[in-house]
Amino acid sequence: MVAADIPSSVPVTVLTGYLGAGKTTLLNRILTHEHGKKVAVIVNEFGEVGIDNQLVIDADEEIFEMNNGCICCTVRGDLIRIIGNLMKRRNKFDHLVIETTGLADPAPVIQTFFMDEDVRSQASLDAVVTVVDAKHIHQHWDADEAIEQLAFADVILLNKTDLVTPTELDELEQRIRSMNAMAKIYRTQDAQVEMDSILGVGAFDLSRALEIDPNFLGEDAHEHDETVGSVAIAEPSAMNFDKLNAWLSELLRTQGTDIFRMKGILNIAGEDQRFVFQGVHMLMDGRADRPWKPNETRKNELVFIGRNLDEARLKEGFRACLA
Repeated sequence: MVAADIPSSVPVTVLTGYLGAGKTTLLNRILTHEHGKKVAVIVNEFGEVGIDNQLVIDADEEIFEMNNGCICCTVRGDLIRIIGNLMKRRNKFDHLVIETTGLADPAPVIQTFFMDEDVRSQASLDAVVTVVDAKHIHQHWDADEAIEQLAFADVILLNKTDLVTPTELDELEQRIRSMNAMAKIYRTQDAQVEMDSILGVGAFDLSRALEIDPNFLGEDAHEHDETVGSVAIAEPSAMNFDKLNAWLSELLRTQGTDIFRMKGILNIAGEDQRFVFQGVHMLMDGRADRPWKPNETRKNELVFIGRNLDEARLKEGFRACLA
């Protein structure tokens, strides 16, 4: 049985963003907001995070309770072990937030939810939320971590919008959009955002519809010739499952390090259900989803986000798998 089928599975938000972008401000909002959820938080190094001390009851333990009923813990140890320990208190919380350090590539944290069976059975990735410093992101375009944090994101907060002009903001959003066509983008000051925009959004939930930005297929999406970008494929014809599986497996084997994220809905020949899949680097997960509705147009929609993607070759490879 996969994680999505188990109702007790805890949704997990991975919170990432470069140093000074506003992650801690957002984390404090999540912990103090009256959103009706009991949240457990795993922070990378408690010392550098600066969570408001009034929230913390006993910081000596690896896992401690906040005075608003939330649970907090530090990743000095191993993420899998800490999640296991947290799950012993499963009745105390209904959402888990993992804050990664600003200099980290979020991939290893995300991959934990694909690889470890115990974690998969107890927790499901809800979304990767990346906070961006709209004023200073330009200084970090050369840093791999900053680019990867954007490439992996399901939700992006363009923070500190009050420090830049509307034109600069539009240009920044267009540049990010060219790198990641899937992410929802919100413009924020002081990381003020509706909680239901970042918690419980189901961006990683394979049973939800894939939302490809319809504007992405427009010409303006390809203005930037950056090394990191998105490729979207939309194709109505039915697919040969075996050919497709072989092609995707080979793709991940040969280019997996450069493919940060991929996800899609597939129209498999002879099947009445949609097939949904997603991948992180070389790991892939897929399964049959809900039946196609009678009035629904059956089609394939895929998005690849990664470095040095060859759009023509990807589309050619995909079309070779048509039934």
